[in-house]
Amino acid sequence: MTELNELRLFSGSAHPELATEIAKILNVPLGKCTTNILPDSEIHVMIDEVVREQDVFFVQPCSVPVNDNLMEVFLFLDAFRRASANCVSLVIPYFPYARQDRMARGRESVSAKVVAYMMERMSTRRVIFVDIHNRAIQGFFNIPVDPLSAVPLLANYFRKPEFENAAIVSPDVGRASMASKYAEQLNLPLVVMHKRRSSFSHTETTHVVGNIQGRQPIVIDDLVAGGSVLKQIDALYQAGAVGKTSFAITHPVLLPSALEYLDEDERIDKLVVTNTIPIPYEKHHPKLEVISIAGLLAETIKRIHCGESISPLLVLT
Repeated sequence: MTELNELRLFSGSAHPELATEIAKILNVPLGKCTTNILPDSEIHVMIDEVVREQDVFFVQPCSVPVNDNLMEVFLFLDAFRRASANCVSLVIPYFPYARQDRMARGRESVSAKVVAYMMERMSTRRVIFVDIHNRAIQGFFNIPVDPLSAVPLLANYFRKPEFENAAIVSPDVGRASMASKYAEQLNLPLVVMHKRRSSFSHTETTHVVGNIQGRQPIVIDDLVAGGSVLKQIDALYQAGAVGKTSFAITHPVLLPSALEYLDEDERIDKLVVTNTIPIPYEKHHPKLEVISIAGLLAETIKRIHCGESISPLLVLT
């Protein structure tokens, strides 16, 4: 049997709390490294331990500030390569630029492809992400990609008697596949809303497909940013929904407008999210429930390091 290289876990500055939680589950120390912002706003990174011939897993979701966090990723990948790490796997729970995955109009950049290209060029061995906006982005890579999903974790929250008469609601056709996984796991009916997007920040629900009459909505999505998904529920109540609406959303970007919707709409009961990205104190809200993704990431890292299959952990959405 081939002896395994030592597993090392490091974190960037974006979400060290998540990396610390993963390290505790894996019972390994969190590697020491330093990130400094220089007076001219340049980023300087330093690995403070020897990593020669070790298997490195680097944890860094790229939420706000997206570009700073992403640049930090590239610099650390370069630093690990120059420090002769055996291999570097990038654990990036929240993948940046995932919504810019195609040319919707002429003369646009396919930004998600640019990010994938840069990660490959920095000698990343594999990439691990959670509930990416478009699963086709996996095809932008020529290296192994592990597309994890938080659907089982979030669905488990709703295995309660008060949700027996609920319905799973997809906010658009694009999320219908993800919504069907929730519906299967919870044995609940599926409803799909159709919407029209007129700009990056404005959408309009045109009609609802499926029977929401007399049922409590559970709206799912991969991320909540400005809160457009939160303001779509008028159409559900016009179609006969009852009770309060809950949301199951993986990535809590939570711009100020989203928090305003939570404050103002009494029909919203809970916003259930994961900790793929940090939630600063000013974004904490009484309606927010946070479920940790650390256990899933730790098990994935362990299996990859030991050469075991991660297929049981994958939920194809």
